[in-house]
Amino acid sequence: MSSKYDVLVIGGGNAALCAAIAARRSGVSVLVLEGAPKFYRGGNTRHTRNMRCAHDAATEILTGPYTEEEFWEDLLRVTGGQTDEVLARHMIRESKDILNWIVEQGVRWQPSLGGTLSLGRTNSFFLGGGRAMLNALYLTAERLGVAIEYDAEVTDLVIEDGMFLAARLKRPINGETEIRATSLVAAAGGFEANIEWLKQYWGEAADNFLIRGTPYNRGSILKMLLDKGVQQVGDPTQCHAVAIDARAPKFDGGIITRHDSVVFGVVVNKHAQRFYDEGEDIWPKRYAIWGRLVAAQPDQIAYIIFDSTVVTSFMPTLFPPIAGQTIAELAGKLELDPAALEKTITEFNAAVRPGTFDHTILDDCVTEGITPPKTHWARKIETPPYLAYPVRPGITFTYLGTRVTKEARMLMADGRPSANMFAAGEIMAGNVLGKGYAAGMGMTIGSVFGRIAGREAAKHARN
Repeated sequence: MSSKYDVLVIGGGNAALCAAIAARRSGVSVLVLEGAPKFYRGGNTRHTRNMRCAHDAATEILTGPYTEEEFWEDLLRVTGGQTDEVLARHMIRESKDILNWIVEQGVRWQPSLGGTLSLGRTNSFFLGGGRAMLNALYLTAERLGVAIEYDAEVTDLVIEDGMFLAARLKRPINGETEIRATSLVAAAGGFEANIEWLKQYWGEAADNFLIRGTPYNRGSILKMLLDKGVQQVGDPTQCHAVAIDARAPKFDGGIITRHDSVVFGVVVNKHAQRFYDEGEDIWPKRYAIWGRLVAAQPDQIAYIIFDSTVVTSFMPTLFPPIAGQTIAELAGKLELDPAALEKTITEFNAAVRPGTFDHTILDDCVTEGITPPKTHWARKIETPPYLAYPVRPGITFTYLGTRVTKEARMLMADGRPSANMFAAGEIMAGNVLGKGYAAGMGMTIGSVFGRIAGREAAKHARN
């Protein structure tokens, strides 16, 4: 048995809801299939806090302008040029309108939160965080008459010659095991919770990864689409990966497990050696590389080391720091070689040059004569108690995805646009993010391309 809708949206996070709302507002029938139970609905959107949008002037909640060109330059820098410029510039232009459109869908903003993510000018924060934002979008979708099903796992997609025909379900909905639709929007996230798939690219190291986000993003829809002839985009090893507390749960630890203290100290591996410049750039443009950096270290473990002078400088996490009155005592608690850690800290302190500390700018507090250098925010670690956080790679979402056009329409492997398949959110983020990340960009990709995908899917259905 099957039932028919104008637009079928697979996924239940920000991108999916923006698509569903935009399609429904265009006057077509819409069904959302969320694979997770209702309580865990929303993919990684539950764990978000803010969104990065271009705007020409300060607002009630943004402290100043953030132009399209500045946004583009930030994106270019963090991706090292690995981005589709046409698509990226289109997203940035469209993001200006999203600031107001999302409010029209019931979402509310609040001023920037404190801590090391200096985002008051560039990023708009959701009042109540990601879950409140998600609840507002679901409420709007329901009021508009969007049909929503939870625990709705899709086991197969029927696609012929680039045209979507139907989705097959693991469990029947209203007695039906197949959903037909005139248009499909895939917004079901990446494959970060699929450890076996991660292992294909990372090997055994993937066993030591923690998954910050939902355990339901296993990449099944992405795999089906790629297997059925959709063109892939992105490097399968690239992802949004941050340093999160090694004591966090395997899945769903969310934002409260992330450490923002890197710029205030040094980071060492299990051999008590530093391995990267902790002061390379402003933290919102660098926090999402540290998961990858830690993943490349022995046993995928590292330790952020700092002293008591900086404990109030960053947003605290769920887990308390580990403390020692001496570097040797701290090393013992971390099961590091005390002599090796003492040597690393002594050499670092000796290399620190005088400067004026200011974590909101690229300041002049630098090291000289050590490798790797610390090029900003370098201060001696010399005031006990000495403190540390153990960290592991925390994967948020993967960048391998489906290639799309400006209209969010999927491209097939032979270069032809699909007749009726569209994608939004993490499942197509690799078009914009070849590598790297800047805070709030995932939500921008989801909202902008979700709205476009919904609009375009509805237009196809009406025609």
